[in-house]
Amino acid sequence: MISASSIASQVIQPDRIRAALELSLKLEPDDYTRYLIRFYQQGLKRFGSSWRYADIVTVLLTLSELLKPRTYLEIGVRRGRSVCAVASQAPQCLFVMFDLWAENYADSENPGPDLVRTELQKMGHRGERVFVNGNSHETLPRYFSANPNACFDLITVDGDHSDEGAAQHLRDVLPKLNIGGAVVFDDIGHPQHPGLRRVWVEMVAEEPRFTTWTFEEVGFGVGFGMRRW
Repeated sequence: MISASSIASQVIQPDRIRAALELSLKLEPDDYTRYLIRFYQQGLKRFGSSWRYADIVTVLLTLSELLKPRTYLEIGVRRGRSVCAVASQAPQCLFVMFDLWAENYADSENPGPDLVRTELQKMGHRGERVFVNGNSHETLPRYFSANPNACFDLITVDGDHSDEGAAQHLRDVLPKLNIGGAVVFDDIGHPQHPGLRRVWVEMVAEEPRFTTWTFEEVGFGVGFGMRRW
């Protein structure tokens, strides 16, 4: 009933950026979270209501509010910022979360599931939580093999940033996305991962089953697609 462009008009609103700022302030801080907080604050201060900005948090906040997902799958959880965005809008949602929990990922502390559990409690999350630990190229197919009827209203792909690795993640999850559901793909404008944009375009944006939107003007970029059929 709603297209990606209709949702996008809400993603880029200053009120959504303020919501992302409020969420970030509630989370256990690390260097990147502190950077994001300053970024949001300065953008709102300098440009006010004319500022148009989007990232994975503003996208997930908007999609979760509008779609009210009952089931959510995330590849690449790290400290739980993205899954907390969903939890803040859909507290009863089932979460299935895949991560390697690699130490010092992206030069930042990566404490693991216990921190994510604590962060989700702050958001008032009351739904079931499934943590799947290990290499997602192995654990994801294994999970779907063990749960052949599993389907999801919302999926985030933010794990392996190699071209083939990201493409394989999309191949694994897209058949499991419910009609009317959304898939989110991060870092499509990241200068260190230029191939991610091509992966997104070829596998989702040019696929007629999806209505899509991307933001690459500021930051590392993000895209989402709604499954039409």
